[in-house]
Amino acid sequence: MTGNYLTLLEESLKRKLQVMAEVQAYNLRQQEIFQDEEAQIEKFDEYVAEKEVLIEKLNSLDNGFERLYEKVAEELKENREQYAKQIKALQKLVTEVTDASVAIQAQEARNKKLIEEFFRKERDGIRMNRKTTRAALDYYKNMSKSAVVMPQFMDNKQ
Repeated sequence: MTGNYLTLLEESLKRKLQVMAEVQAYNLRQQEIFQDEEAQIEKFDEYVAEKEVLIEKLNSLDNGFERLYEKVAEELKENREQYAKQIKALQKLVTEVTDASVAIQAQEARNKKLIEEFFRKERDGIRMNRKTTRAALDYYKNMSKSAVVMPQFMDNKQ
């Protein structure tokens, strides 16, 4: 019975690695969006929504793994030698999951910097447009006041 649980744990970790690879792929797509001069915010939002679904899957897999592990933890401690091969395989998968998690966190940090830089540039551009618009409006107002000069001398004879 414990062997079946260990197989399920292994499958759960493998599935988690697959989902994490999908998350990494979405992170790369998001990175490409903000490295492009013409960032497509709609695409970014779409990727965020799709990543949320994947993160929910990861959380579900984590919860299932933890519940399953609780069922077999005592048995594994008591009969460690009997399940040594499967335990080694699980440890290897846990290491891979940890490495993938670290890689995802690094990607997220890089993407965060790219996004912040993008929005900083956008704010600066908006600020510059406001200044330009305000200067043009002030110029127009000043010129419209001074441009109309009533004639000083007018000949009323016909």
